[in-house]
Amino acid sequence: MSDAEESPTFEPAAPNTGDEFEPVDVFPDSDDFDLRPGADSCYKCSTCDTNCPVAEVDDDFPGPKFQGPEQWRLKQTDDDYTVDDSIMSCSNCMRCDNACPSGVPLSQMHNTARGEYVSEQMDTLSVEYVRNRILANYRTSAFLASKVPRLANVAMNFGPARWLMEKTLGVTRERDFPEFATQTFREWWADRGGADASRRNARERRERRGEPTDGEKKVAYFHGCYSNYNTPEVGKAMVRVYEHFGYEVVAPEQRCSGTPMFANGMLADARRHAEVNVSSMSDLVEEGYDAVASCTSCSMALRQEYPELFDIDGIEEVAANTFEALEYLRINEDLTGAVREAEVSGDLAREFAYHAPCHARNQGLDRQAVELFRDLEGAGIEDVGESCSGISGTYGWKEEKYEKSMEIGEEMFEHMAHAEGEVGMTECPTCAMQMEHGSGYEIRHPLELLEAALVE
Repeated sequence: MSDAEESPTFEPAAPNTGDEFEPVDVFPDSDDFDLRPGADSCYKCSTCDTNCPVAEVDDDFPGPKFQGPEQWRLKQTDDDYTVDDSIMSCSNCMRCDNACPSGVPLSQMHNTARGEYVSEQMDTLSVEYVRNRILANYRTSAFLASKVPRLANVAMNFGPARWLMEKTLGVTRERDFPEFATQTFREWWADRGGADASRRNARERRERRGEPTDGEKKVAYFHGCYSNYNTPEVGKAMVRVYEHFGYEVVAPEQRCSGTPMFANGMLADARRHAEVNVSSMSDLVEEGYDAVASCTSCSMALRQEYPELFDIDGIEEVAANTFEALEYLRINEDLTGAVREAEVSGDLAREFAYHAPCHARNQGLDRQAVELFRDLEGAGIEDVGESCSGISGTYGWKEEKYEKSMEIGEEMFEHMAHAEGEVGMTECPTCAMQMEHGSGYEIRHPLELLEAALVE
């Protein structure tokens, strides 16, 4: 018998059609199982961790990857797993959302986990909880202070009072409390004549330009807490600039956007405020209005965090029709052309050191002020880098987080010190606090410069 005859015959393996395949049951059956859309897209590249400003200065903080998809998976497989308390060290800057190449909804997962930790694991009688609740509900404190603004300004920055707040509540004494305006934006708005006055002004402007006076140029202004109680000049600039372009402005009933509440895990509080905001804004959206915010954290809350976290009638429509103030004019008007033909003089004929807030970056708005004002005669603008300012709303007001917030902001402070200008600019009120605190510069909002350039 030949060697060929003695060799065994090998048959190719039958293809695996999957008919007899039984998948491994990784997670137990559950009617309410929720992996969050995109969470399973995390492939642990750690880009989110390397872009996290808190992880950069805090060696004990495990980073966005753990706080998001890893912790979420642990909760699905371990019934006894509790949310790690490090979730309270997340500043909610949301830079991880922007960094992730796979679209994992990291900040949504962080907000959800933080809300669960606060509602189920945190001692509501603890100093930390009380402090966080006060900081998160800034609108309540600001409302009370606005009734006696001069007294509040003295009392809040009285040395012994600040020392006492740090010792009893853990609110750092290193920062100066922002001053409350003697007249809030809404008081000015009412005294001026409200929506009726805005309608007259806008129509007069359109008539002067030969535009139709019955057009649909109208916006609902979400001014937020800070522009109402602390910097009404920003709200006034917003109204005057929009009227200059022929827009009729209304300032509907509103509460806090909820941004400080998200950062502190107070989701029940945030939902109560969101319900009011969505209700008033959705009615106006149905009438043809768009929602416009002068604070990038407020526009971020309405257009991203609300629909991610809450199920409220009209929420999707409000989110789809919410814009940041400069963004909206750049979309709908020849704003660049108007600025190029303008000139600014007086107090705002300056060089500005501009910082793009993290929440502006998340909305793709980080370069808009630099691009808009670079051709404005009489003023100059310089971007002071991509770093986070470090304050992240209430994060930098906490005694135990203060030094970390200053470490995060160090790069921005250095860039400001080497910039040509000695006046800062940003759209975010808490970034403005940090910029002023770390550099000593006066800080202005882009809308104020736009008003000085365009409005007679």
